[in-house]
Amino acid sequence: MNVKPRTMFIGDNLPVLRALDSESVDMVYADPPFGSGKKRSAPINAQAAEAMFRDVWSLSDIDVAWSGEIRARAPAVAAQIEAAGLSAGLATQAYMTMMAVRLIDIRRVLKPSGVFYLHCDSTVAAYLKVLCDAVFGARQFRNEVIWKRTSAHNRARRYAPVHDTILMYSRTDAYHWNPVYQTYDAEYIRKKYCHTNEVGARYRLSDLTAPGLRNGESGQPWRGFNPSARGRYWAIPRTWPGADEVPSGTQDALDHLDRIGRIHWPKKGGMPTFVRYLEEMPGMRAQDVITDIAPIHPMAKERTGYPTQRPLALLARLIESSTGPGDMVLDPFCGCATTLVAAEAAGREWIGIDVSSTAVRLVRERMRDDLGLLGVGVIERTDVPRRKGRRSGNIRVVLHDVQRGRCNLCEIRVDFRNLTLDHIIPRAHGGLDDDENLQLLCGPCNSLKGTGTMTAAINKLKRRRQPGHRPWAHIGSSGRPRRLP
Repeated sequence: MNVKPRTMFIGDNLPVLRALDSESVDMVYADPPFGSGKKRSAPINAQAAEAMFRDVWSLSDIDVAWSGEIRARAPAVAAQIEAAGLSAGLATQAYMTMMAVRLIDIRRVLKPSGVFYLHCDSTVAAYLKVLCDAVFGARQFRNEVIWKRTSAHNRARRYAPVHDTILMYSRTDAYHWNPVYQTYDAEYIRKKYCHTNEVGARYRLSDLTAPGLRNGESGQPWRGFNPSARGRYWAIPRTWPGADEVPSGTQDALDHLDRIGRIHWPKKGGMPTFVRYLEEMPGMRAQDVITDIAPIHPMAKERTGYPTQRPLALLARLIESSTGPGDMVLDPFCGCATTLVAAEAAGREWIGIDVSSTAVRLVRERMRDDLGLLGVGVIERTDVPRRKGRRSGNIRVVLHDVQRGRCNLCEIRVDFRNLTLDHIIPRAHGGLDDDENLQLLCGPCNSLKGTGTMTAAINKLKRRRQPGHRPWAHIGSSGRPRRLP
């Protein structure tokens, strides 16, 4: 990767995202502004006192080059943004445009096994879901995780909003996943693990059979009990610590379980059951509704005063489930550095980006105060890293097939020899010399665009296509376009 671990970039995250190497990050967690229409800041005496961000959006906040870039790189995304503008207004359209250009490069920097988490609330969650579907592909949507962020919130004439939404997407189907468990609550233990043995160990009883019929050994009677008579078959549990020592044959496996005291025989008859001890269970598989991670207490050690600070436990769960030791975690809206602290505690590498220099101070202080780590070498950068461009040897042939032989601006079919290679984002605007930033234009369109943006070129072309004016057409067998008066 072209950036060292433990690096904090101060400034706009878009140039940094564009400059990171492709397929270099294992997990991205983004907690951007929610389009709430508010200005947020930390209390004056808080650890994050200087932190402030503006969550008010209009078309004046959007770079004119972004719309053209989105149309060129991801037409499906552009269509979703236009639809959102029609249904929700220009502020939502501006917000989605801001997010779209960043999501496109977030997907690019993820490894094939990478996972992306997008933290949002009900303000724009539906629009961001559709936007992410267009960027990552609807098939790569994995979860909508609900986190109960507050216990009480009064609202007149509607249900109290007490949750945030975390959208989970993967780059491919071969994404990294580790099962994560959460502690059983007291009521669940009381109801399910309601038995105790002679030494006081709590246990529960679970089935030794499963529905269905089998012709083999698993369908045969054992010690006078015939599962087939009940429309079932013997199913030996495989998710407990001693499962590897159980013989492979069903009858031998049942005998083994009985010898080691793992089978419960009802006093009044009935099918035998399997004994599961509470102390050996890892807990309950983490669910997509998170209620066991509370919001940060006002007096908690980890509280910095940052207006949208998330609990370390929440980020720890996401990082544990989607990365392994030494993997790279990126947070492009890192704020008070919770993601970075959680990644450091879990033995992961990390990179953070934030517009406020307060983030650098906070990550250093929190490494010391929250983790007890002294002298952690945090690298502070305000520049943009250099990324090597990747251009395929046959890129003109590839683009000709992708564009179906048409100019990517005027959309006229042009002979291959008369299509010229052009940078979608001009080099003068920081565009890179790689495949994703290249297109084919006919000669006149290339001259029309010059060193400007695609948005500017499209507007020029629209003006020239006013009634009674034809900008170019084909002549001759070569298909070379020429300007018409």
